[in-house]
Amino acid sequence: MERQTLNPTTPRQRQRIEAFLKRNGLRFDDMHYYAAVTDDDGEMIAGGGLKGNVIKCVAVDDAHKGEAIANTLISHLIAHANEEGHSNVKLFTKPKNRQLFESLSFRLLAEAPEAVLMETGIGGINNMVEQLKKIKEESEKYKEYNKECKEDSKECKENSEECKEEEKTNLNPSTPQHLNISTPQHLNPSTPQHLNTTPPRRGVVVMNCNPFTLGHRYLIEQAAKQVERLFVMVVREDCSLFAYAERKAMVEQGVAHLKNVTVIDGSEYAISQATFPTYFLKRLDDAADTQMLLDLDLFRRHIAPALGATVRFVGTEPTDRLTRRYNELMHEVLTDVREISRLEKDGNAVSASRVRKAMEQGDMSTIRQLVPPTTLPYIIAHLATQALQAELDTTPKPGLVDKDNNGAHRDMDYALMQRSIDTLHPYFVKLALLGCADALPTHTSIRDIGIEAEKAMLSTTNGVNTHKGALFSMGLAVVAAAHEERKIAANEEQILKERNGGEDVLVSLQTTIKALAASFPDTNGTHGSKAKQLSKGTTAIKGALDNAREGYEMLFAEWLPFYIERRKEHDAYTLHKTLLRIMCDLDDTNVIYRTDLATAEEVKQEARALLDNFAEAALKDMDRHYTTRNISPGGAADMLSLTVFIGSIQT
Repeated sequence: MERQTLNPTTPRQRQRIEAFLKRNGLRFDDMHYYAAVTDDDGEMIAGGGLKGNVIKCVAVDDAHKGEAIANTLISHLIAHANEEGHSNVKLFTKPKNRQLFESLSFRLLAEAPEAVLMETGIGGINNMVEQLKKIKEESEKYKEYNKECKEDSKECKENSEECKEEEKTNLNPSTPQHLNISTPQHLNPSTPQHLNTTPPRRGVVVMNCNPFTLGHRYLIEQAAKQVERLFVMVVREDCSLFAYAERKAMVEQGVAHLKNVTVIDGSEYAISQATFPTYFLKRLDDAADTQMLLDLDLFRRHIAPALGATVRFVGTEPTDRLTRRYNELMHEVLTDVREISRLEKDGNAVSASRVRKAMEQGDMSTIRQLVPPTTLPYIIAHLATQALQAELDTTPKPGLVDKDNNGAHRDMDYALMQRSIDTLHPYFVKLALLGCADALPTHTSIRDIGIEAEKAMLSTTNGVNTHKGALFSMGLAVVAAAHEERKIAANEEQILKERNGGEDVLVSLQTTIKALAASFPDTNGTHGSKAKQLSKGTTAIKGALDNAREGYEMLFAEWLPFYIERRKEHDAYTLHKTLLRIMCDLDDTNVIYRTDLATAEEVKQEARALLDNFAEAALKDMDRHYTTRNISPGGAADMLSLTVFIGSIQT
């Protein structure tokens, strides 16, 4: 017998694995590594794979069972996972295989009728349980501290009352002093101390919060009223629009006013449709219930006892079938499950899916009604990232990187631009949080985040300047938009009275952008400054900073209305035409830097001609022509992103 390594991502080797698994009554599942055992004829007789630290698709042909092949194979997979940095290894398998894996040092974590979850190695579930116990202990310390503070406060108040009575007595000598001494309530022997023995009650809410809404906050507030300590566990798995770190931060900030609520890290053992393998189930229809039951059994066996929690809170689920089924199974598995009716707005449940839909539609007015102010900076940052993505995805574009080609660029492509956008996103979050303050942030604080973001971008792109201009313009707009939302949240009623609809909102936003840009000094070494040098003073060229100091006058006056009108008409070429509209007006310093002033004027004229007689074929011809001539209207691309962003945050 011989052991071979197969690559599940290679079509031919995957087919070989699939055929072997099918022969043994299993299905192929997502893996990055597969070890096969072959006989003297090269026929596969056993095999097993890995996805991260999870062992999958282990099978041994019937004719070779009992030959200890499985032991050797599992030992090899554990060793390989250890080499890849995993000190703890898990596996999902059929319940009938439990004893086999227990003999190989695996321990049971959770079980359901159709599957069990097991693990081996250092730490694992025990580490998580110890961490949760520490969190529980810390919450108890806080409770005792809070109790002492209340008692001290009460005693001070009582002492103060006694002093007042003594003062009255001293001023009125006719009143016998000893008759004015009252017994403090906590010393009154008529109040039995042993009756105040209500056992502490702790509850848990597990939620995804993608993003955190007023509905989530309402659920937590209602649950917190029913227990002495409520633990809110945020789902750790990162398969949502908002990353785990963002979701947890939103929850922490959104419930900071609730003193008996503790937000804790999500369990690394949460089982979902994304993590639960189905290769060994006879019927795929069993997959959803099985993964839910395993998840609930993990909670019942490990998480709830570690936290000392006896109550699990959930929101009612009127629409989503899977979530409703999860609630049903929760009632079957757990002892005390309490469903809290969903918060509604305009007759519909407040949900994260409604918020995400509003984000897609650029409907900020709806978003404001569904989320607390603490969530808005994260949404603003995502809208900025989405705007950059929208520009990148617009295809075809003249001389610019898109899905079809690299345009006039030799040092960047779609994948590189995508990685750049992903890298910049966390910095847009930082900028939005910075802007969400009573006072406008300083130039220095904005600059520092910008420098940090630029360094991260250049590190990701190996020194290629993919989004430096967009970082500046979008960064200013993100800070300004977050600051405007802060003002609205702080004094919404007054602001709504003073402002007359969407136009005044835009005016205020434009004014804030001007104020921020005014604090930035003139630049040297940018494409804009070099383009001005090329013009030699013959033409009044405006760079990125000049346009920002003017509050992007053309954007608010011309490009944004044009874009919004195309959107209202559901024009499939809205972004293409808006880009051309911007190219008609903008002194694109990127074009000037790469060519000359005369070419930049030609670009304006050609964009106008194509916009007047638009056709996709003509746009593709322009793309080929600009690529040949090394023309890349990067400034217009930045302004397209900014226009999309501003369009998404105004009503």
